Amino acid sequence: MSFRHGLRLLYCQLPLFSRELTRTWCRYVSSSLALRSETRASDFSSFVARTNTCGELRSAHVGQEVALCGWIQYQRQGLFLVLRDFQGLIQIIIPQDEAHSHVKKVLYDAPVESVVRVTGTVISRPSGQENPRMPTGDIEVKVKTAEVLNSCKKLPFEIKDFIKKSEALRMQYRYLDLRSFQMQHNLRLRSQMVMRMREYLCNLHGFVDVETPTLFKRTPGGAKEFVVPSREPGRFYCLPQSPQQFKQLLMIGGLDRYFQVARCYRDEGSKPDRQPEFTQIDIEMSFVDQAGIQRLIEGLLQYSWPNERGTITTPFPSMSYAEALAEYGTDKPDTRFDMKITDVSDVFRSVEIRFVQNALLKSQGTVKAICIPQGARYLQNKDLESLKESAKSQFNQEVLHLILKPDGTLKSLLSKFLREEHQLEIIRALKVQADDVVLLAAGEHKKVCSVLGKLRLESANLLESRGLVLRDPTAFHFLQVELESAPHPFTAPHPSDTSLLYSDPGKVRSQHYDLVLNGNEIGGGSIRIHNAEQQRFVLEAVLKEDPELLSHLLEALECGAPPHGGIALGLDRLICLVVGAPSIRDVIAFPKSFKGHDLMSNTPDYITPEELEPYHIQVAWPAAEAKANKN
Repeated sequence: MSFRHGLRLLYCQLPLFSRELTRTWCRYVSSSLALRSETRASDFSSFVARTNTCGELRSAHVGQEVALCGWIQYQRQGLFLVLRDFQGLIQIIIPQDEAHSHVKKVLYDAPVESVVRVTGTVISRPSGQENPRMPTGDIEVKVKTAEVLNSCKKLPFEIKDFIKKSEALRMQYRYLDLRSFQMQHNLRLRSQMVMRMREYLCNLHGFVDVETPTLFKRTPGGAKEFVVPSREPGRFYCLPQSPQQFKQLLMIGGLDRYFQVARCYRDEGSKPDRQPEFTQIDIEMSFVDQAGIQRLIEGLLQYSWPNERGTITTPFPSMSYAEALAEYGTDKPDTRFDMKITDVSDVFRSVEIRFVQNALLKSQGTVKAICIPQGARYLQNKDLESLKESAKSQFNQEVLHLILKPDGTLKSLLSKFLREEHQLEIIRALKVQADDVVLLAAGEHKKVCSVLGKLRLESANLLESRGLVLRDPTAFHFLQVELESAPHPFTAPHPSDTSLLYSDPGKVRSQHYDLVLNGNEIGGGSIRIHNAEQQRFVLEAVLKEDPELLSHLLEALECGAPPHGGIALGLDRLICLVVGAPSIRDVIAFPKSFKGHDLMSNTPDYITPEELEPYHIQVAWPAAEAKANKN
């Protein structure tokens, strides 16, 4: 499709814009794309004291005089060194003749990781000495001049990706860890994806990028908030958990389509996929429904997806919360592998086992199972006992296991209670094959599903640790999950259930939705309440919150609020999954530790009583610390 044809189609699909505004907008897109093309054609060395980067030189540059800047990766015997910058490595030949003795001494004496600038000529490497593992491996630079811009002391660890460093050490010396190729790659890919998201939202779909305040007030519900003192006695700011109220106010203000790369804060413990301060791709639209938001997000991710990670197909599959729980035991299913939960209640209704019959007599009673492929071959008895102990300790739920032997019979403590037809029904229902292991649980539906969902993931981890690959590490499985009963102070009830809100709020379905990728929640949103009376009732009667905390929002909703909805993508978690990092700390330039500390600057830090005085705050020290401070 040509660019002009694409714009013509887009023009027809944007009824919210006037024709005059749309024509202006299209001219802006055309000029922006032209400018981007020109920028792409220029090189990275504009405006700086070099002619090329270390990683861009190739055989086509042979014979050219170049100036390079970078860090010394390593040096060998005073004969050559490898220079590194953000784009790659290049081999530098140190001159050995007397005329260049000064250059030789400068480079020979420079410690590893010193910053240098060299000039020289690009030459081909001698035949047989090429390095196919380096993009620049066919050439090298014969140095003419050299200057040490900054010498480097001995570092706490080597700047090489294969060198093992503890995470605490990496975070303490984050400015050094950032020099690694992996961190460089992660942060640059993050930047590229965010830029593409901006293009898609602002340039192609008319969104407005608006910055919202980070000093705000306490909001009801949700996670704990960071408190910021003011100079007025007893009055505090809070750092927002998200721009939720601001983006709704922007819709009331007529912005129509809002977008922000938003900083958010939660005063809670850190995990591999969570930080006390984090970043969201925050989106809100007026006059939209749930399907519209979901289509927008699918297009956004498809447009911004990095080429190196293949392509993603839209529309994404979707399922309700009830389906997700019943089949996967969680509201964020990892659909890259099977091992679904199967209901085998009908098989066990005629089996005389007391605990099973007791479970089935209850209103939500059920018997469910999962099948672990080749479990008997890859898992030991201690592994199966560990899985059952996990169910007992975390859920207070008993789990039994069955093994299909090569002769077609089931090995289990239950075998004596199961007639041959029962065994065949179990094998048929779960599609069990020789050496497969079945985990079975009986009890209340939601609890049993949650237990087996947890064991499903633990079993997959065990199998993969033993060499059986279940989840393709290069696959990306997106899933839209409809959370019909999700409690949220600003989520609108399903239109069909509005009347139930005042009579039986527990039965009201919500218009809330999550986006899941490979078993991780990467986004969540909803259609919002845009009626002041309804919003006040939800806060006061349903959530038991003081509506005065949101008096500004309630008043705004009375001033002609349009129907609106939105979503927020967790940028850190998304990028973490895209690059395959074990923790979101690997895609954040300056992250916090598990305790929420910045190990590099030793933050949070103490403030003296004199510094606290203008804020009318005194620290109530625990007895032990008070005694230590006094001494």
